[in-house]
Amino acid sequence: MYLKAYSTFEFTNVICTSMEESFSTFEYCYLKSVNRTYKYGSLKVKLLKLPIHKIKVNFALYQRLNGYKPFLYNVSVDACKFLLNQKSSPVTAFIFNLFAPYSNMNHRCPFDHDIIVDKVPYSYINYQLTKILPFPEGDYGFYSIWYADGIKRATVNVYGTLSYPSRCSCQRSILQFIIIVIDIFEWLQWLNRGKRGGGAH
Repeated sequence: MYLKAYSTFEFTNVICTSMEESFSTFEYCYLKSVNRTYKYGSLKVKLLKLPIHKIKVNFALYQRLNGYKPFLYNVSVDACKFLLNQKSSPVTAFIFNLFAPYSNMNHRCPFDHDIIVDKVPYSYINYQLTKILPFPEGDYGFYSIWYADGIKRATVNVYGTLSYPSRCSCQRSILQFIIIVIDIFEWLQWLNRGKRGGGAH
């Protein structure tokens, strides 16, 4: 018997910081809640010195345990080399695919345009974190540091909560099922005893 644990990921905050505004500025960086079931994140960074040929990124995943602590991934990658062959690093590919389908970054260097990540829905992140690579419930921080020409240019930190709201009801259902099975088993035993007793007369 296979039991599904339905999970929910929800963005809680996003913080974008430009280290050198003569090089890049964030035109916008926000979360938006359209309704109870649809919430997304978007950002746009305006690049002021184009084209960019050398890009390095540090991705790190943190889980909140008495403050945010490193969790599983802390990866630095030459982005231009990675974009030439995305199969070269499965971990980087997993992290990149958390936002790549909603961005204009999925091409080879150089970059000669502004960077846009448009309306990444929490449902998509939820799928990635629970179906592709299951994560335990909790509060998470996804930190990224962006370098160009060897200089730290920007940081983007995304925060969210992963929960399993149906876990308790699932456990209750399992317990109820076990109780029913035990009741049926005891009833069958009683019925058998009755038949044997009836045959003795």
